[in-house]
Amino acid sequence: MSTESATLTGVGAATAKAGRRGGHAKRNLTVKAGSSVILLIIAVVFCIPLLWVILASINPNASLSVEWPGSPSTDNYRAVLNTDTTYRPIWNSVILCGGGTILTMICSALAAYPLSRYQSRAKRPFLLTIIFATGLPITAIMVPVYAMFVRVNLIDSMIGAIFFLAASSLPYAIFLMKNFMDGVPKELEESAWTEGAGTLRALWSIVLPLMRPGTAVVMMLTFAKMWGDFFVPFMLLLSPDKLPASVSLFTFSSQYGQVAYGQLAAFSILYSLPVVLLYLVLGRRLRDGFVAAGGLKG
Repeated sequence: MSTESATLTGVGAATAKAGRRGGHAKRNLTVKAGSSVILLIIAVVFCIPLLWVILASINPNASLSVEWPGSPSTDNYRAVLNTDTTYRPIWNSVILCGGGTILTMICSALAAYPLSRYQSRAKRPFLLTIIFATGLPITAIMVPVYAMFVRVNLIDSMIGAIFFLAASSLPYAIFLMKNFMDGVPKELEESAWTEGAGTLRALWSIVLPLMRPGTAVVMMLTFAKMWGDFFVPFMLLLSPDKLPASVSLFTFSSQYGQVAYGQLAAFSILYSLPVVLLYLVLGRRLRDGFVAAGGLKG
């Protein structure tokens, strides 16, 4: 009897455990299905504005509603593809954002290196200051910055705007570069030092190549932030022939009594292309950098 009771008890325990597993599996399946549905709804909501931009750009009679054009055409693109509307503003944006990104990358690498490699009592307060500066809204300092630019005669200067864009992007770039630089072993630099390389040579030849994925990320984020910045060039640049595409987009949409939505959508797509192309180019280099880093570590 005792053997039969033990057998029945074991069978009952196994059945209960299987039931609990089945219940957990059903709950997990329900949670996954619910999460997928919620994420799908969020994705559709975010894609609706993008879908409107694409459809409105090929619709000669575009409005604010998302609709398939009755007769798709490229009239909107032909209307905005001229020097004053598109070519000059995008070129100004390339100069501003490209110059600001290069300056930011150079300064952030030079500033992050001692923070990553050397110990100092001022290191923690400096990092906390950088973290605080990354959350400081740019609108809070634009009034004194504008007054300073007027005093030093840098208003309506492309060079002045480039320097300020770089300065406003430095805290976030330094913080990211320092974190990526921490992942590069210091022993590799010490080996280079024993071969006669200086600090800058080791930084350029050893550290930066090994943190190529990190520099690509910082470059992408910095350029994208500058490309979409409206307030800084709007405040510091006055001449219409110096305005970047982010400000030109604002003036383009307000120079009509009634907004030409189709032309506005076409200009928006053209305005977004440089950032998309940069992501594609740097994305390929990002993968190559990960492969190289993995080979070196192995």
